Amino acid sequence: MSDNIAIYPGSFDPITNGHLDLIERGRHLFDHLVVALLTNLEKQPLFSVDERLEMLRLVTKSMPNVSVDTFSGLLVDYAMRRKARALLRGIRAFSDYEYELQMALMNRKLEPRLETVFLMPAESYAYVSSRLVKEVFQHGGSVKDLAPPIVEERLRQKILRKESKAGA
Repeated sequence: MSDNIAIYPGSFDPITNGHLDLIERGRHLFDHLVVALLTNLEKQPLFSVDERLEMLRLVTKSMPNVSVDTFSGLLVDYAMRRKARALLRGIRAFSDYEYELQMALMNRKLEPRLETVFLMPAESYAYVSSRLVKEVFQHGGSVKDLAPPIVEERLRQKILRKESKAGA
Protein backbone atom coordinates (compact mmCIF):
# COMPACT_ATOMS: atom_id res chain seq x y z
CA MET A 1 0.00 0.00 0.00
CA SER A 2 1.30 3.45 -0.88
CA ASP A 3 1.97 6.14 1.69
CA ASN A 4 -0.78 8.51 2.68
CA ILE A 5 0.75 11.71 1.28
CA ALA A 6 -0.65 15.22 1.69
CA ILE A 7 0.39 18.51 0.16
CA TYR A 8 0.36 21.73 2.19
CA PRO A 9 0.62 24.46 -0.46
CA GLY A 10 1.29 28.15 0.05
CA SER A 11 3.50 31.10 -0.71
CA PHE A 12 5.01 31.16 2.82
CA ASP A 13 6.28 34.75 2.45
CA PRO A 14 7.41 34.28 5.19
CA ILE A 15 6.51 31.16 7.13
CA THR A 16 4.69 31.95 10.37
CA ASN A 17 4.07 30.08 13.59
CA GLY A 18 0.53 29.52 12.31
CA HIS A 19 1.96 27.66 9.30
CA LEU A 20 4.23 25.67 11.61
CA ASP A 21 1.28 24.75 13.80
CA LEU A 22 -0.51 23.28 10.77
CA ILE A 23 2.63 21.50 9.57
CA GLU A 24 3.21 19.97 12.98
CA ARG A 25 -0.36 18.75 13.32
CA GLY A 26 -0.67 17.74 9.66
CA ARG A 27 2.43 15.60 9.78
CA HIS A 28 0.73 13.45 12.43
CA LEU A 29 -2.32 12.93 10.22
CA PHE A 30 -0.42 11.73 7.15
CA ASP A 31 2.49 9.40 6.49
CA HIS A 32 4.24 12.18 4.59
CA LEU A 33 3.53 15.91 4.32
CA VAL A 34 4.95 17.93 1.45
CA VAL A 35 5.16 21.64 2.18
CA ALA A 36 4.84 22.95 -1.37
CA LEU A 37 5.91 26.49 -2.14
CA LEU A 38 3.85 27.96 -4.94
CA THR A 39 5.99 29.97 -7.33
CA ASN A 40 3.43 32.56 -8.40
CA LEU A 41 4.83 35.00 -10.94
CA GLU A 42 1.93 37.42 -10.37
CA LYS A 43 2.87 38.10 -6.74
CA GLN A 44 5.77 40.29 -5.67
CA PRO A 45 7.07 38.45 -2.58
CA LEU A 46 9.40 40.02 -0.05
CA PHE A 47 11.57 36.88 -0.01
CA SER A 48 12.84 35.04 -3.07
CA VAL A 49 11.86 31.44 -3.72
CA ASP A 50 15.32 30.29 -2.60
CA GLU A 51 15.10 32.32 0.62
CA ARG A 52 11.65 30.93 1.44
CA LEU A 53 12.76 27.37 0.65
CA GLU A 54 15.76 27.74 2.93
CA MET A 55 13.61 29.05 5.82
CA LEU A 56 11.06 26.26 5.31
CA ARG A 57 13.78 23.62 5.30
CA LEU A 58 15.40 25.04 8.42
CA VAL A 59 12.18 25.09 10.45
CA THR A 60 11.07 21.61 9.34
CA LYS A 61 14.45 19.83 9.46
CA SER A 62 13.57 18.01 12.70
CA MET A 63 10.35 16.63 11.19
CA PRO A 64 11.30 13.35 9.47
CA ASN A 65 8.07 12.90 7.50
CA VAL A 66 8.00 16.46 6.14
CA SER A 67 9.66 17.56 2.93
CA VAL A 68 9.78 20.91 1.16
CA ASP A 69 9.31 21.43 -2.57
CA THR A 70 8.22 24.04 -5.12
CA PHE A 71 5.59 23.93 -7.82
CA SER A 72 3.88 26.11 -10.38
CA GLY A 73 0.75 25.53 -12.39
CA LEU A 74 -2.27 23.63 -11.17
CA LEU A 75 -2.04 22.28 -7.64
CA VAL A 76 -4.00 19.14 -8.58
CA ASP A 77 -1.47 18.30 -11.30
CA TYR A 78 1.39 18.71 -8.84
CA ALA A 79 -0.45 16.61 -6.23
CA MET A 80 -1.01 13.79 -8.72
CA ARG A 81 2.67 13.84 -9.72
CA ARG A 82 3.56 13.50 -6.03
CA LYS A 83 0.96 10.71 -5.61
CA ALA A 84 -0.79 12.71 -2.89
CA ARG A 85 -4.22 11.76 -1.60
CA ALA A 86 -4.99 15.03 0.17
CA LEU A 87 -4.43 18.75 0.26
CA LEU A 88 -4.01 20.36 3.66
CA ARG A 89 -5.41 23.87 4.04
CA GLY A 90 -5.75 26.17 7.02
CA ILE A 91 -8.83 28.20 7.83
CA ARG A 92 -8.52 31.12 10.25
CA ALA A 93 -11.82 32.92 9.69
CA PHE A 94 -15.08 32.69 7.79
CA SER A 95 -13.56 34.78 4.98
CA ASP A 96 -10.87 32.09 4.56
CA TYR A 97 -13.58 29.43 4.45
CA GLU A 98 -15.41 31.04 1.52
CA TYR A 99 -12.25 31.20 -0.57
CA GLU A 100 -10.98 27.77 0.48
CA LEU A 101 -14.36 26.12 -0.19
CA GLN A 102 -14.37 27.51 -3.73
CA MET A 103 -10.82 26.23 -4.31
CA ALA A 104 -11.59 22.82 -2.78
CA LEU A 105 -14.65 22.38 -4.98
CA MET A 106 -12.70 23.35 -8.10
CA ASN A 107 -9.88 20.97 -7.16
CA ARG A 108 -12.45 18.19 -6.63
CA LYS A 109 -13.93 18.94 -10.06
CA LEU A 110 -10.47 18.74 -11.65
CA GLU A 111 -9.36 15.66 -9.68
CA PRO A 112 -12.08 13.77 -7.75
CA ARG A 113 -9.55 11.38 -6.13
CA LEU A 114 -7.91 14.25 -4.25
CA GLU A 115 -9.44 15.27 -0.90
CA THR A 116 -9.05 18.62 0.82
CA VAL A 117 -8.56 18.55 4.59
CA PHE A 118 -9.17 21.77 6.49
CA LEU A 119 -7.47 22.47 9.82
CA MET A 120 -8.03 25.44 12.06
CA PRO A 121 -4.88 26.85 13.61
CA ALA A 122 -4.36 26.88 17.33
CA GLU A 123 -6.29 29.73 18.88
CA SER A 124 -3.08 31.67 19.53
CA TYR A 125 -2.38 31.79 15.77
CA ALA A 126 -5.91 32.38 14.47
CA TYR A 127 -5.09 35.97 13.47
CA VAL A 128 -1.53 35.43 12.20
CA SER A 129 -0.76 35.84 8.50
CA SER A 130 2.45 36.38 6.54
CA ARG A 131 1.18 39.81 5.52
CA LEU A 132 0.64 40.85 9.15
CA VAL A 133 4.04 39.51 10.22
CA LYS A 134 5.76 41.62 7.54
CA GLU A 135 3.65 44.68 8.37
CA VAL A 136 4.23 44.47 12.14
CA PHE A 137 7.98 44.01 11.63
CA GLN A 138 8.27 46.88 9.11
CA HIS A 139 6.63 49.20 11.64
CA GLY A 140 9.01 48.22 14.42
CA GLY A 141 6.83 45.70 16.24
CA SER A 142 8.00 42.38 17.63
CA VAL A 143 7.16 39.21 15.70
CA LYS A 144 8.71 36.98 18.39
CA ASP A 145 5.55 34.93 19.00
CA LEU A 146 4.30 35.17 15.41
CA ALA A 147 7.15 33.64 13.41
CA PRO A 148 10.17 31.39 13.96
CA PRO A 149 13.40 33.17 15.06
CA ILE A 150 15.00 32.56 11.64
CA VAL A 151 12.19 34.56 10.03
CA GLU A 152 12.69 37.49 12.41
CA GLU A 153 16.42 37.44 11.63
CA ARG A 154 15.84 37.29 7.87
CA LEU A 155 13.26 40.10 8.10
CA ARG A 156 15.81 42.21 9.98
CA GLN A 157 18.46 41.54 7.32
CA LYS A 158 16.04 42.26 4.47
CA ILE A 159 14.67 45.49 5.96
CA LEU A 160 18.11 46.80 6.97
CA ARG A 161 19.41 46.06 3.47
CA LYS A 162 16.50 47.98 1.92
CA GLU A 163 16.99 50.90 4.31
CA SER A 164 20.73 51.11 3.62
CA LYS A 165 20.08 51.09 -0.14
CA ALA A 166 17.45 53.81 0.22
CA GLY A 167 19.82 55.97 2.29
CA ALA A 168 22.77 55.53 -0.09
